Amino acid sequence: MSTVDRLQQLAAALPKAELHLHIEGSLEPELMFALARRNKLSLRFKDVEAVRAAYAFTDLQSFLDIYYEGAAVLVQEQDFHDLAWAYLTRVAGDNVRHVEIFFDPQSHTARGIAVETVVAGLVAALQKGERELGITWRLIPCFLRHLSEDEAFATLADLAPFVHHFAAIGLDSSERGHPPSKFALVFARVREMGLKVVAHAGEEGPPAYVTEALDLLRVSRVDHGVRSLEDAALTERLRREAMPLTVCPLSNVKLRVFDRIEDHNLKRLLDAGLLATINSDDPAYFGGYLGDNWRAVATALPVTEADLVRLAGNSFAASFLGPDDKARHLAAVDDVAARFRQAGG
Repeated sequence: MSTVDRLQQLAAALPKAELHLHIEGSLEPELMFALARRNKLSLRFKDVEAVRAAYAFTDLQSFLDIYYEGAAVLVQEQDFHDLAWAYLTRVAGDNVRHVEIFFDPQSHTARGIAVETVVAGLVAALQKGERELGITWRLIPCFLRHLSEDEAFATLADLAPFVHHFAAIGLDSSERGHPPSKFALVFARVREMGLKVVAHAGEEGPPAYVTEALDLLRVSRVDHGVRSLEDAALTERLRREAMPLTVCPLSNVKLRVFDRIEDHNLKRLLDAGLLATINSDDPAYFGGYLGDNWRAVATALPVTEADLVRLAGNSFAASFLGPDDKARHLAAVDDVAARFRQAGG
């Protein structure tokens, strides 16, 4: 058996958590058309192949343009349920045991869809996934950073009745020109409400955005963060504070953060002692779900078996699960790794 084959086997066998998944970004073209028919909406695309052909992005903004267009087919509570259920059934086969899912309430309220509709549909699917698939979950609404902080405050008020469903609130959308400092006041209110904070930073934006997310938003996790290595002091701080990074390898290539998967810096992040994890981001648009990202890493990067075991453990250590659940999952990772070594692959 080749080294790559052995790494692929281990990658498939390890239990995993996914911590950076935009549920709207899991909308496959087939479901997009089905929901458009259900809701009597017209799409500008002739067929599924035309949608896939449009997934040729040059940067984050070109992706977001079609991302928001696709989300327009999500109207009814059942639509959001079906979207989340499709994602859960897909990743169950990749040994995903826990998911922490982002959603963008402003993408829906701007179209007249009530927050209650979105949350009810997603929670129903997630609860079903826990019962039937054994996948535990956390839900994380995000503010769109290209909109104003006043709009984020209004969205926070809309979210307040459902806060018991949320583990954290995040910050996503186009990073350039929208530093975390733009949202310092609203995230201070989020923390007062007892919620954790996560934020996209250091993907297209500079390392300084990561520093702002740490200092001003007081994040518990940095989403992406791959540009942190450009700043040695920041890298050391992230290592010292064991600050998780939710890295999305195939997404980074699709959006031209790296030209090729072979150029990705995930291995360098690990070698720098950072608490990096593997995630899929927007898998329907970026050509890969969590298992695909793991396979790409195992094939294209100079990772070792120990690196893969560490990445699986990191995914649970960086989660918002409680200590007992984390310990249970980490023990499962160690058990799979031990049995894999004993079996010789």
